[in-house]
Amino acid sequence: MNKLRKIISYYKPYKKTFCFNMLFTLINSLVAVSLPVLCHYVTSQVINFEKDKAISTIYFIIFLIISLIILKFFCNHYCFYKGNMLATNIEIDIKKELFEHFQNQDFSFFDERTTGKLMTSITNDAFNISNVIKKVPEVILETITKYTGVFLFLFFSNYVLASILLLTFAFLFVFMWKFLYKIQKINSESREVFSDLVSDLEENLSGIRVVKSFTNEDLSINKFSSNNNKYSEIKRRMYKVESLFYPGLVSFIVSWSPIVTTIGTILVIRESLTTSQIVTFLLCVSILDWPLWDIVHLNDFLKESIVGFNRIEQILKIKPKIHDCSNPISLGNTKGSIEFKNVCFKYETAEKKIFNNLNLKINPGEYVALVGPSGTGKSTLCNLIPRFYDVIDGEILIDGVNIKNIKIKNLRRNIGFVHQESILFSGTIYENISYGNPSASRETVIESSKKAYAHDFITEFPDGYDTHIGRNGVKLSGGQKQRIAISRVFLKDPPILIFDEATSSLDNESEKIIQKSMEQLAKNRTTIVIAHRLSTIRNAERIIVLDNGEIVEEGTHEYLIQNNGPYKKLYDLM
Repeated sequence: MNKLRKIISYYKPYKKTFCFNMLFTLINSLVAVSLPVLCHYVTSQVINFEKDKAISTIYFIIFLIISLIILKFFCNHYCFYKGNMLATNIEIDIKKELFEHFQNQDFSFFDERTTGKLMTSITNDAFNISNVIKKVPEVILETITKYTGVFLFLFFSNYVLASILLLTFAFLFVFMWKFLYKIQKINSESREVFSDLVSDLEENLSGIRVVKSFTNEDLSINKFSSNNNKYSEIKRRMYKVESLFYPGLVSFIVSWSPIVTTIGTILVIRESLTTSQIVTFLLCVSILDWPLWDIVHLNDFLKESIVGFNRIEQILKIKPKIHDCSNPISLGNTKGSIEFKNVCFKYETAEKKIFNNLNLKINPGEYVALVGPSGTGKSTLCNLIPRFYDVIDGEILIDGVNIKNIKIKNLRRNIGFVHQESILFSGTIYENISYGNPSASRETVIESSKKAYAHDFITEFPDGYDTHIGRNGVKLSGGQKQRIAISRVFLKDPPILIFDEATSSLDNESEKIIQKSMEQLAKNRTTIVIAHRLSTIRNAERIIVLDNGEIVEEGTHEYLIQNNGPYKKLYDLM
């Protein structure tokens, strides 16, 4: 029932188009049934009229048939154009609903799902579902109308031959039901394997540089071949069933004309049927072919869309775990103080806590560095501040306000992130920088890039700020991408900054430039820097050393070196 309500909801914005589409489908079906009836009338009745009356009646019927054919043309035209536009609009709505749903999800949603599977839902599944939603009512209405109209007329003409035909159709529908069920079941497996195949393909192509750098092309090919073979095996089973189904269906359909002709001839000999009735039966039988093929073609969509619909329904049921409270507040003139109070946290899939009763206070405008071994929780700590993940106990305060009471968008607008690997979008340099503040003027964008020491290299490109950078900035060096990312944060102008190993993957020259831009950006802002290269954070006002999710040491660089503790050991290893 819930699924039906969900499907009906897709029609609501287009109910007028849907109603007209169904009306013209009904008229089209009735016209199709009426044409053999008119032909029967001509061959059985008009032929017995007087010559002049017969000719004038035939002229009228010809006019009527031509009019009906023209009406059928316009009905088909409307149903094809408006019906397909209805499917397209529903497809767009489904894609929009899914995309908005993705945008509102928290990080844990994407941690648990591959990009390839999400892409399959928003592309293939949305298309297949929209086509089924459009086709199912049409096919059902057309099939019921044509079969009801034709068999009523045939039983009225000759119940014996009509009964034989009906019995043949009963066998046919049992045959179709049995095989379509098998095809549907196999196709469910096929869609899952295909989704895994697309997911692996997307991951491989996204990470092709890693594949080549490790010369693991053969490993990738073997993995892809294994998934391909699974897909091939399922397809083999599918085609084995279909190789019985489709020839069987054709055999049933082809048999109707010989059955009508043979049995009809016997009935003619026995004078219980006329030749004109045989002709009418043959015309009626030809009408019944199309609904059957429509059902088969609809099944091709159904077998893909049911799996897709279930997948989309499951995705849409997932509610964001991180959301605004009932009456969220917005931060005004944010000073930038941050405080962790007895914070406990662990990832959902992990058994062990990363933080247990963590306490930390960062003053407004303070420049703080986080250091420690890999996996000790530095990035996790920073991801908790903008509520990319929520603490399981304790609280995090900004300017004395629990971040769970702050409107999420307002909270994140006050925080600027620069990651180790800067994510840039396909488009121009200008578009990527202005992403930090889409309403900013071009002059402001340029000023931001100057502060990040990016303006000089940008203007060296022939198209300057209008240079297209390719997918994820593939045309730029690591240092250039990072400076664009910092320009973007300059434009956002947040009171709190987080640099998550922003220079760890850069060469020395690029690192020095990025370090200068980071220091420029950090002025008068609360700044948290995560760094593996301890040389980059020597000037930090306070260095916090984490180990196994606990603060084991903190102080200035000079103090920690003299203290000869964990920081000194890390520094000596550099």
